[in-house]
Amino acid sequence: MATTRHAGRWTLEDRFASAWQYLPVEVPQGACGLRAELEYERTGVILDLGCIGAAGFRGWSGGARRSFVICADAATPGYLPGELEPGTWQVVIGLHRIPLGGTEYRLVVDVSTTPGELEPEVPPEQMPPLTDRPPRRILPAAAGRSWLAGELHTHTVHSDGKLTVSELARFGTSRGLDFLAVTDHNTISHHAELPGTSASHGIVLLPGQEVTAEAGHANAFGDIGWIDFREPADGWLEACERAGGLLSVNHPIGGHVSWIAPMKRRPPLVEVWHWSWLDTRWTTPLAWWLAWDASAIPVGGCDWHVEGNDAPPGSPTTWVEAEADDPDAVLEGMRAGRTAITASRDGPALLRIGDEFVACDADGLILTGPDGPRARVTGPLARSPASDGCHRLVDTAGATQALTGRARRI
Repeated sequence: MATTRHAGRWTLEDRFASAWQYLPVEVPQGACGLRAELEYERTGVILDLGCIGAAGFRGWSGGARRSFVICADAATPGYLPGELEPGTWQVVIGLHRIPLGGTEYRLVVDVSTTPGELEPEVPPEQMPPLTDRPPRRILPAAAGRSWLAGELHTHTVHSDGKLTVSELARFGTSRGLDFLAVTDHNTISHHAELPGTSASHGIVLLPGQEVTAEAGHANAFGDIGWIDFREPADGWLEACERAGGLLSVNHPIGGHVSWIAPMKRRPPLVEVWHWSWLDTRWTTPLAWWLAWDASAIPVGGCDWHVEGNDAPPGSPTTWVEAEADDPDAVLEGMRAGRTAITASRDGPALLRIGDEFVACDADGLILTGPDGPRARVTGPLARSPASDGCHRLVDTAGATQALTGRARRI
């Protein structure tokens, strides 16, 4: 076992120079396990933790962990298992919050060439699928398509969430959802689990990554590989486009994690309805959306991490009109702008189908558009001519119950 030690003090001047610091570790030929442990005083300090191997990205856990293990066939959640290529590796330290006096740190990295000497914790057993899941909600759709109820913003133990991928899948099915995007922070280590878990639990699991930086967060959707969060936001968009994915600006009005990153071009999606829109009589998120890019496709997200802190998956619910129940079809439905958002899975819905608006289970609500109220909805299913721009269903107090974006022309 070879051990590398780094110790010192990070200061505000270090943070001003770069948010990312790199501590080298030499990995010899034949290495089969690596363990890193970071120690520092956490009062008023947040240090993020990650790893770049000699051949590229090997994982990220941000401030959620103090240590990680990488082996050929297993790794700490957030990190990628696989052969340990020889050469210089880098333990990445993100200087997220540094106090005026700086902070002492100590990093110890062990590298083993003995099989079994270093192993990550044994993962928990897979959750059994739900046997009494709610029936699917059927909404009117264009020929050959169906509306799928989903959640586009969730986290697991692969970043700072509390549920495993299988626990999240079971939770999503218990809430009657047809798809979930798993969007752990700055990593794609969860992607390998998604196909098998999806098949076991009967729910579409869409690969995602929440690209997370101080100036803003964005979801990169699709099986597109790792997006380098250290790059400017324009680089995130370019990488997504090259790989065939979609980028969505997350919680643009979200307290200290609001979007302030400059961009030369606009991503195709915006998380207009985040769980933090606590009073839907306020139109602040809509104002940001329309000022940022009125043509951006609206989506919603609960930003699930842990029970008691966040709204549960499907609050709000993002609906996607898709041609099949699989990740590619959900992605293509989003790309085409066939989305709608409801406060809950079973709440009133406003759908744009061809040249019509279809209001479902919305009796007594008011259809409103860019120019204000248009009509009162009567009955469980009401159709009216569609027009361009953001349209909503609101109650008599002006609270949004459902919304849909402008017509998408592709």
